[in-house]
Amino acid sequence: MRILMLASSLPKYPRETTAPFIEEIAAGIAARGHQVTLVAPWHPELRRQTRERGIELRFFRYAPHPTLNIWGYAQSLHSDTQVRDRAWIAAPFALTASMLALQRELRQAQARGTPFDLVQAHWVLPNGPPAALAALGARLPLVVSLHGSDIYLAETQPIMGKIAGLVFRQATVVTACSADLSMRGVRLGANPTRTFVIPYGVNPDQFRPDLTAAQHFRAEWGIPENAPLVLGVGRLVSKKGFSVLLDAWPAVLRMHPTARLVIVGYGDLRPALEAQAARLGIATNVLFTGQLDRARTAMAMAAADVFALPIVREGVDGLPNVLLEAMGAARPIVAARVAGVPDVIEDGVHGLIVPERDAGALAAAIGRLIADRALAERLGAAARKRIVNELTWENTAARYEAAFATALRGNVSL
Repeated sequence: MRILMLASSLPKYPRETTAPFIEEIAAGIAARGHQVTLVAPWHPELRRQTRERGIELRFFRYAPHPTLNIWGYAQSLHSDTQVRDRAWIAAPFALTASMLALQRELRQAQARGTPFDLVQAHWVLPNGPPAALAALGARLPLVVSLHGSDIYLAETQPIMGKIAGLVFRQATVVTACSADLSMRGVRLGANPTRTFVIPYGVNPDQFRPDLTAAQHFRAEWGIPENAPLVLGVGRLVSKKGFSVLLDAWPAVLRMHPTARLVIVGYGDLRPALEAQAARLGIATNVLFTGQLDRARTAMAMAAADVFALPIVREGVDGLPNVLLEAMGAARPIVAARVAGVPDVIEDGVHGLIVPERDAGALAAAIGRLIADRALAERLGAAARKRIVNELTWENTAARYEAAFATALRGNVSL
């Protein structure tokens, strides 16, 4: 198959952490012998070749002024919930440029005698409309893949919801990274008989138990070997729930006074979260590392005694990749019952699940795993086993391949 993808985010350079799942999906499909061309907006920090990991990469410029280079790459939304004013201004330029870029790739492939078989839009918003128009013009099937923030925009802004509905009506197949996201897409107009849940994966060779990496991470950040280390990873935006984790931390310290909380990530809310830690009197026990690359994030995972995922229903999260990475690293996990968490974690088997926004329950579960190392090790081992057996990027790519085959069988003349 020859697949033409449109995305608005991907890692800007190797091992960078912006939407790594986009690159992994594309590379996984390419590794299965398919031709993949990925079209995405240009960004001033991009350091990419025209071909990497079997993917043909095409970047389009759209901004008439440098201040409007704000499309995608986790820049367009404030805290993943509100579209920035400059993003609205950039939208007509970016949407037009993305459609023209797709049409150019389609024409060139046709001229070479190697036409594409289908068009895939990652995120129904903003990429669904230009991908739908390009697919319609080329009389190709359209696959729309949902990742989270797109559904939030469609649910909270009526005009966006109507636009998403129009795209869903043209889509031959829709994929979603969690059952929750799939159901929400169906409510917005996706065909339930052609909507498939395809969870993300993880590389279990990269995210794995690693004592040496754990020691290096603790030494780098000055964390004593005997201090319990609780890790949170994600962009510092509302839906990741780090404010709930900070609210829980005083109770954890009462149980385990030497515990350290490490929060890895970047985002709009860092100043507010640092102020919250100071206000709670826990700043000396909380470390904000900022953004780390993939290799150093894997080291942080290996060092963690407990991995905390306190996500909340503010915005929409699909299936946080960091959850799967923690599972691959065999970390004992405490996670809120939100989004795709119940799809991959069975409470008491692969981790502990707590109600969202319940700081007391979160603290109790973290404290329990710090105290009961036998339980922690059992949960971590079961989590890694599930990753190795079911949730690898190779399995994700195979599921996408099957969805694409369904789209090709279901294509009709327009």
